[in-house]
Amino acid sequence: MTADSRLSARSVERSTEPKTFYPPKQIPLMARLVQSLSYVLARILYKAKLSVSEESVAKVRAIEGDTRMVLVCNHPTLEDGMTLFVLSARIGQLFHYVVAYEAFEGLMGWFIQRLGCYSIRRGVGDRTSISQTLTLLKQPDCRLVIFPEGGCSYQNDTIMPFRPGAIQLPMSALAQMAKKADSLEQAPDVFVVPVSLKYRYRQPMRQVIEKTLSRLEERLEITPDLAASSETKEHNYRRLRRVANQVILEIEQEAGLVSEDALNWNQRINRLRQIFIEKCETALEIKPNLNMPMRERVYRVQALLDETEPTANQKALRTELLGPEKLTREEVYWDTVRLLNFDAIYDGYVAEAPTPERFLDTLTRIEREVFHLEHAQPKAPRKACFYIGDPINLKDYLEDYQRDRTATIDQLSDQLRDTMQRNLDKMSRTATEVV
Repeated sequence: MTADSRLSARSVERSTEPKTFYPPKQIPLMARLVQSLSYVLARILYKAKLSVSEESVAKVRAIEGDTRMVLVCNHPTLEDGMTLFVLSARIGQLFHYVVAYEAFEGLMGWFIQRLGCYSIRRGVGDRTSISQTLTLLKQPDCRLVIFPEGGCSYQNDTIMPFRPGAIQLPMSALAQMAKKADSLEQAPDVFVVPVSLKYRYRQPMRQVIEKTLSRLEERLEITPDLAASSETKEHNYRRLRRVANQVILEIEQEAGLVSEDALNWNQRINRLRQIFIEKCETALEIKPNLNMPMRERVYRVQALLDETEPTANQKALRTELLGPEKLTREEVYWDTVRLLNFDAIYDGYVAEAPTPERFLDTLTRIEREVFHLEHAQPKAPRKACFYIGDPINLKDYLEDYQRDRTATIDQLSDQLRDTMQRNLDKMSRTATEVV
């Protein structure tokens, strides 16, 4: 979907739905029916097959139905919501899902609300969504899915830092319920379950990788390296670096920069991030918050862009000029897409473990930049592999939380993230295919 059609569909949807929030309207019978079809639909529509052990599933099923539970999962792709829904079918329970506001467009938005999804507007203090989450968490049979990274990382093997709300909200709900209990021991149990998600391609991917590299080389006018043998894994890695270097050079030229040999790739990428986020914030007259993570600054730009867009006026989207550089809204939007695309990337990601998944993580990012894609489709059928860690009862941390809220939330967030990363690493070590 193009930026124009995306914005047009959103303006139509807003005429019938609340402008700032889409509440959950779960229909259990409908959700159960879709769960029964989810395995087939996932394979046909998303080329994904679920892979999870009975031992992992048992950890969730062991939590009694009237006990509150929150699944926290990493967010490597834009298809993760679907794969979590298939996991819910495997577990045999219904969940609610916190989903980005942008997903609630048209008929699909209506549909996912009936499955239990509700919106959150990233980059702003979405009080309505926060209130909805707290209301759900206070219900005895709450089952909730949260992506604590706050957005898609586009990386299969790395978990980004958590947004504090993912743990703060369940703990806050527990603290409020504890005040109404006769004693601390009488406070209800609230379990947080760390879930690690990793995708694996179900077929050899060397030909796909080489075809993708050739397509990018042609677009970027890079002469193929015919002297090297295409049979060596080092050859494709060299091709990848040549492509990536050309993309960085072109973005630097767009930004009016001269490439400096003294800077390594990570420094060059970070420099570009700073230039483009400042460009977006200046266009919308946003005062920079240098203490805010880059991803949060981008979401704040997108939120303000949505709030101020002209309703049903596509000509204005292309012609209204913003900021001293006279950017159109569409130009600002695509700069935010670029920033999110390159937010978590770093030099050496493929070299650390040259698996097909890491190779294609990086190539897909480059394709999104070079071919101006908002959403690149999976290259081939995949397995969505889940590893479910041991549940953590937040009640065990309630006294610490009452003494020092910030320190306790930070501790729990780090503990959960470390657990999820370790479990992700365990799954990665079983992958043997390299490019």
